[in-house]
Amino acid sequence: MSVSKWIGAGIGWSFGGPIGAIIGMALGSLIDAISKGEQNPLLGQGQSRPQQRRRPQRQARRPQYKTQSGDFEVSLLVLASVVIKADNHQDQRELDFVRQQFASMYGKQRANHAFKLFKNINKQNVSTRQVCLQIKQMMDHPSRLQLLHFLFGIAKADGFVTEKEIKQIFTISGYIGISNKDFESIKAMFYKKKDFAYKILEIDKSATDDEVKKAYRKMAKKYHPDKVVHLGKEHQEGAEEKFRQVQEAYETIQKERGF
Repeated sequence: MSVSKWIGAGIGWSFGGPIGAIIGMALGSLIDAISKGEQNPLLGQGQSRPQQRRRPQRQARRPQYKTQSGDFEVSLLVLASVVIKADNHQDQRELDFVRQQFASMYGKQRANHAFKLFKNINKQNVSTRQVCLQIKQMMDHPSRLQLLHFLFGIAKADGFVTEKEIKQIFTISGYIGISNKDFESIKAMFYKKKDFAYKILEIDKSATDDEVKKAYRKMAKKYHPDKVVHLGKEHQEGAEEKFRQVQEAYETIQKERGF
């Protein structure tokens, strides 16, 4: 398989701009492996439309544009690198989490290819702002929420979350156009402190029962797995986890209030 086909099968808009430059540099060290006959694509394996023509840039910028699996995958790789390096210490458990997540989503073989690329990305100095602005411009909102959920999982993988990691994820969320309420909602799914259930539903503890029910319906719709079905079945597990957290938050409040 040629390099151009290998890349083109899974990457659309992400092979341009700052992300494209990062991936291009990382791919440079893997060219030898490809030339030796590796036939399994790093990105886009199993997609239902690998031969579809790349959308014109003008159309890709429209709000209704749906992010493809390959674009989401490389965005995960780049931003995972940013978060892992946030506290100036790369814990093996965080690296293992990235590998395990990719293995569960894409299968062991594809995950191994992705992790090789990730290690090369990890050696680069990434401009967080430039990368995030590209993601904000090109990626739909539900997919960006899914990215944030994954990044919180990385930060918690070693069992200890530093202020620098939280600050870095907060910075990323702002750059990619995630509201403070959505940031706190997803954060509360991982760090269940006092009143976490209310934070997940994006309401105050003073909310009435009717307001709680309304908030639950709103958040269940926002985090429904169908919102990211266009990313492929490999990303459904993470989406379903967010949805379960919303349900559990509502049930927690129900038990607390007795309605």
